Amino acid sequence: MKLRSVLLTLLAIGVIGGTASFFCALESPIPPVDARSLGVPDRAAVRRGASLALLGDCATCHTAPGGLPYAGGLAMPTPFGTIYSTNITPDPETGIGRWSEQAFIRALRSGVDREGRHLYPAFPYDHFTRVSDDDAKALYAFFMSIDPVKSSAPPNELPFPLNVRLTLAGWKLLFLRQARFVADPSKDERWNRGKYLVEGLGHCGACHSPRNLLGAEKTSAGFAGGEAEGWRAYALGRSSRSPVAWDEAALADYLARGWHALHGTAQGPMANVANNLSQVDPADVRAMAHYLVSLGKGEGRNDVERTRSGPGRLPQAGGAQAATPSIPSEPGGAIYATVCASCHDADRPLPLGGSRLDLSTAVMDEVPTNLVNLVVRGIPAASGASARPIMPGFGDVLDDRQISDLANYLRTRFAGKRQWDGFAKAVAKARGGR
Repeated sequence: MKLRSVLLTLLAIGVIGGTASFFCALESPIPPVDARSLGVPDRAAVRRGASLALLGDCATCHTAPGGLPYAGGLAMPTPFGTIYSTNITPDPETGIGRWSEQAFIRALRSGVDREGRHLYPAFPYDHFTRVSDDDAKALYAFFMSIDPVKSSAPPNELPFPLNVRLTLAGWKLLFLRQARFVADPSKDERWNRGKYLVEGLGHCGACHSPRNLLGAEKTSAGFAGGEAEGWRAYALGRSSRSPVAWDEAALADYLARGWHALHGTAQGPMANVANNLSQVDPADVRAMAHYLVSLGKGEGRNDVERTRSGPGRLPQAGGAQAATPSIPSEPGGAIYATVCASCHDADRPLPLGGSRLDLSTAVMDEVPTNLVNLVVRGIPAASGASARPIMPGFGDVLDDRQISDLANYLRTRFAGKRQWDGFAKAVAKARGGR
């Protein structure tokens, strides 16, 4: 009888707790507005919002390949399924044209749309919760000022129960900590500005931090490296494994140009970030670099030869077009001499000069993901940014075995490390992502 009472009590607690959790998970809709009644947005706020949207990399996720800016529809593969970005133009039917400023800010900071539906954390509201009131309002002014586009995103492809948005309330309970950014009085203005941008609107940790089994960032391993769209997002700060230690000037230059002679070329989603940052106030980019460098410099060298400003100088090659004599029979060496050496072993100016492979993080990395991506897809010419290297993709020229041979040759010759494992999977993913 006593056991029965205990079980009934536990059942009652479970029912009450479950019911309470259900109602707590519900969010109220915010009444729609008529965008035409909002009047003309303040021009200064619109200009500021446009710059903030670049700092937040908004167009990258909210623009589908070949689509109009901010109209959504980009497929974002996750370990749980595919999520499609939404239309954030002021179209009243398919976008945010009926959203009030209050509804926009709630979505930005709390991950709840105008109708009260929880948003998936592929939208990084766990970072945007730090955005200030003035910046959130400026972003709203900007998005309400752009041309509306009538475009509906495809439905998300998620299994049950992940396709039930109420489950996200539990995720938020565990991982969302809503708080505005608070400046550290012991630090200077540039450091605080950099931290605000990096950890807030810039949401750098969303890609550059590892995630747990539920898809939340591991706060204990912030900036220790992560993944984004099939690319490795390298560790930053003290966890960095860059062969050359980053300094503030180099990082600011890389962020704004997508290229630095000692650190290579931004690729994958980082290329879009650099293209956006090339259009904002350089002081903001410098502040971001200042903050990130303050987190530590990793174990990279500081004594790298800087006698040449151009790319391509290799300690073993110096203009040679053939495989290194010590390993002439290695298949990868012959491939390198045929398709790589004319750029990477030559003193050619940008954009045809190849990056220094002895300083490549992709070659030094513990997995071949980024190097294989580069070999298969190449480096397209950058739009809207200063000159940086370009490279053709060899996915249609080299078969999987040849790519494996080439990558392991680069690994052995330029990193002095053992060959990688897991090539078949890396090449298959790279070919599928083209």
